[in-house]
Amino acid sequence: MSKFQIIILSAFIVFIVIGVVAFATFKGSGATSQSLSITVWGTFPADVFDKYVAGINMTLPQPVTIQYKQESAASFSQDFVKALAVGAGPDAILIPSDILLQQENKLTPIPYATFPLGTFRNTYIQEANIYAASGGILAMPFTVDPLVMYWNRDTFNAAGIATYPRYWDEFDGLVQKLTVKDSNGNVRRSAVALGDFTTVVNAREILGSLFMQLGNSVTGPASDGSLQSTISLNASSGITPALQFFTKFVDPTNADYSWNRSMQDSKTAFLSGTLATYFGFASELSDIQAKNPNLNFDVAPLPQVRTGGVKADYANLYGFSLVRASSNANVAYQIISTITQPAYLSTLSQTMYLPPVRTDLIAQGSTDPYISIFDQAALVGKTWLDADPVQSAAIFGNLVDSITSGRENINQAIQDAGNQYNAVLRQATQ
Repeated sequence: MSKFQIIILSAFIVFIVIGVVAFATFKGSGATSQSLSITVWGTFPADVFDKYVAGINMTLPQPVTIQYKQESAASFSQDFVKALAVGAGPDAILIPSDILLQQENKLTPIPYATFPLGTFRNTYIQEANIYAASGGILAMPFTVDPLVMYWNRDTFNAAGIATYPRYWDEFDGLVQKLTVKDSNGNVRRSAVALGDFTTVVNAREILGSLFMQLGNSVTGPASDGSLQSTISLNASSGITPALQFFTKFVDPTNADYSWNRSMQDSKTAFLSGTLATYFGFASELSDIQAKNPNLNFDVAPLPQVRTGGVKADYANLYGFSLVRASSNANVAYQIISTITQPAYLSTLSQTMYLPPVRTDLIAQGSTDPYISIFDQAALVGKTWLDADPVQSAAIFGNLVDSITSGRENINQAIQDAGNQYNAVLRQATQ
């Protein structure tokens, strides 16, 4: 055996002892099975997951069997409910946190007696706290994909700008230097793509980042314990200043006018060199490199609010959840505990070229300049419990369009959006 295999095997023996102790105290919905075999459904890519499990099995004295079925995010909830109704559901699910709320009443939380809350918080990035419910942990974190900023070095250099913007207010000066308009006032090259939901890729996540940076959690607990929208006219909500900033870039009368909905989508514009900055996920790096190998760009953290804000960026977080209807919950917990050990998650991060979900792995540092940026972004990554990202994006988009089109004033638009979002949240949690 190689030194690496010996280390992995030794680590596994330690982990399995811990797992057995936890397994003995964890009470799932059914009897313990002797078979190390479970079924998992999710929206995570099947090819990546299957290769990940195959790699782990090469290090284990007793391989685990995970029958993984990939579902589309659009149909997952419906298919999951139908399967549970006929007793054909999976033992666990692997989904992003933004569609977890709809499934919460179908899950078995991991008791804090098994995985103490303090240990959980000290093990994973802060965004994982969204999984900490009153009855236990709703999901074991698996991967995280934070929102970052891609910026065109050639465009910045040509304008005499040596570095990227670290704060949102820096765009006030950058627009005049980086945006190019023709004699008719049409934008030919843009400094930043903000203010529209039809052409700005990741608009929901960008606007959500602004909300969270200004201290608004987007959703939160109501007085009766239910989940409610925090989109309101409250002066401290952060909604109004975020919207005022986001929408000004599509106002032709504003000095920071830099974008409009007649333009190509923001990612395509960045790839073609007509957009100086693009807000995309860490996972988009390889796609950008592949689609335009000649593009001279770099990656930076998402800009932040300069004063009085909370450092944050939206991040997609995937986690494993145990299904309440499963008769194999204890084995599912044992297997998930095994395949989410540090050594394996570190390998997964390297394979996917994404930051790890564990803080101890991030603390090891990286000499890779991109991974260093991604690690920083993961540490301040945030999200919110959402009824449905498609519906929330539609509500946010309508909110923005109501303001930019002049259909409603900003106060009325915020009030309507808050009411619409509350209705969606109530429906999701019924």
